[in-house]
Amino acid sequence: MDTPKSVGTPTRWKCSIEELPTPADQDVDHIPPADGQESPLHLRPYIMPPTHRSTYGLPEHGIVYCNFNQLYKLDPGTLECWCKILLRVPNSYVWLLKFPALGEANVQAKAAEFGVPPGRIIFSSVAPKEEHVRRGRVADVCLDTPLCNGHTTGMDMLWSGTPMITMLGESLASRVAASQLTTLGCPELVATNYRQYEEIAVALGNSPTELQAMRQKVRLARATSPLFNIGTFARHLGDLYLRIWDKRARATQTTT
Repeated sequence: MDTPKSVGTPTRWKCSIEELPTPADQDVDHIPPADGQESPLHLRPYIMPPTHRSTYGLPEHGIVYCNFNQLYKLDPGTLECWCKILLRVPNSYVWLLKFPALGEANVQAKAAEFGVPPGRIIFSSVAPKEEHVRRGRVADVCLDTPLCNGHTTGMDMLWSGTPMITMLGESLASRVAASQLTTLGCPELVATNYRQYEEIAVALGNSPTELQAMRQKVRLARATSPLFNIGTFARHLGDLYLRIWDKRARATQTTT
């Protein structure tokens, strides 16, 4: 079986399923992009029940940035970047989860040190899966955690139709969201440093037209992008496992 990380031993054959170029020092096989000839698994069609910002204590007007990852993924540098975004986008908010609840007070205290007024960071409780995906739609933009990206959470946000901004790193955990966005056809949401990450978020937050266009692009891309094309992905993954097995078999024959 595959593991989405290094296994720390040269006895395992490695593979990459990301759409991005792999660092040159890694020996990997790649899954080819889906051919786009099939409809994604869930899009025939699915209409999410309505939900409202007021349900979660969010302001009806203003820009809501969100992140639904566990709080251990939030490092001081990323929080500082988010605070800079809040200070540059009027009437904006960051929506996080009490995941765990003990982290809320620490985040609020640190945000205050960065000059963010009270009430600009809002916390909600963890929700069941269906509600978790559905409520992502009421946010305007998802701000990914660069050091350890949202994995399933990133897919959930994009499936809800909400754009996600990330920053490309070197480790697998810091490249997942960039791979998702590249496959979705939205590489303009992938930053290479904190400054660029901040500028993308500020541009979307301060331009209703640009934000609406990006949200429309993400919603439409779900139906045409390989990202949610489960059938093609499964076939390519099976083919990749066969190639890895063949490589192992040839290497074993060479050593015997």
